[in-house]
Amino acid sequence: MKALRVEADHPYMVHIGKDVFNLFSDTYRELLDSADRIVILADEKVADLHLESLLAHLGPYKASVFLIPSGEQAKSVQTFMDCHSFLLEEGCSRKSLLLAFGGGATGDVAGFVASTFMRGIPYIQIPTTILAHDSAVGGKTAINHELGKNMIGTFYQPAAVLYNIQFLKTLPPQEVRSGMAEVIKHAFISNEAWLAELLEVQSFNELTDEDWMLHLERGIAVKAAIVEEDEFEGGVRKYLNFGHTLAHAIEAHLGYGKITHGEAVALGMAYALSLSAHPRTEDFLAWCQVNGYPLEKIQEISFEEVVGYMKKDKKSSKGSLNFVLLEKTGQPYMKTIDEAAAETAYGQLREKIGGMLE
Repeated sequence: MKALRVEADHPYMVHIGKDVFNLFSDTYRELLDSADRIVILADEKVADLHLESLLAHLGPYKASVFLIPSGEQAKSVQTFMDCHSFLLEEGCSRKSLLLAFGGGATGDVAGFVASTFMRGIPYIQIPTTILAHDSAVGGKTAINHELGKNMIGTFYQPAAVLYNIQFLKTLPPQEVRSGMAEVIKHAFISNEAWLAELLEVQSFNELTDEDWMLHLERGIAVKAAIVEEDEFEGGVRKYLNFGHTLAHAIEAHLGYGKITHGEAVALGMAYALSLSAHPRTEDFLAWCQVNGYPLEKIQEISFEEVVGYMKKDKKSSKGSLNFVLLEKTGQPYMKTIDEAAAETAYGQLREKIGGMLE
């Protein structure tokens, strides 16, 4: 089992391994003992696969379970309010404890619920996807608005993150691709040697448990280091949004859940790399192609269809187009791009992808 400490306003541990649920009866026993109610907010698909395992490991601790929609469909005002209604109906109080059981979307909405129920109650992130190695760490919570992704939310750190890698074995290929996009994002903004190692991966099926442990630990360490320096996204934390300006625009344009978050991030990184004139751009596009990322979406979506969403991005102001770019691997920076230049770069990327897909 691996463990990393996140030095946030309220420090906490991230545990990664096959036996992390044993910590309920050990490290986190006092937290569970102090709760008057324990509620699991669970992705409905994850619950079908793994809820019995979680409940068994909770042992004598009785927990109420509320199922929420799977994926981005969970991040709605309706789901947020339904969760609050359930907590109130269950008689929860400020001494209650939430367990967020699912992927990144579940963690986002459950964290937002925890941060707002009676002005804040503790919660534990129990991520079940690769993608959630990023979203479960750092305390950013949110739901979506039809005019933009993650526009309504809070900064609210969990009490702990328990990452059981056994759950990764049941992920469908699309979710593996989604999660690996965030893994390689962390490599792009931090370490050329790690990036080179990941770009050599021609099939995610070839990765062993030890490989997953290593890559997830590295990604979480990158995230934790940036969060410790900038917990509330006033500066360097924005670098974690590498690839996300276009990604969020694509998600909003297509409709949340029509493309996975990580697949959209891969497309966004391809665009950001093109804007950066990064030497790894073509290597990354080849990696995306061999691993099944939907590069054709860039062909299908015009610049005009996404530019309005990009202007609403949280990093932007006064309608400008702000991007996280790379001076080189490991050296991200913010830059405002003129709309005409952004459109030209988008067109060039479409042409390059068109040539690859012929």
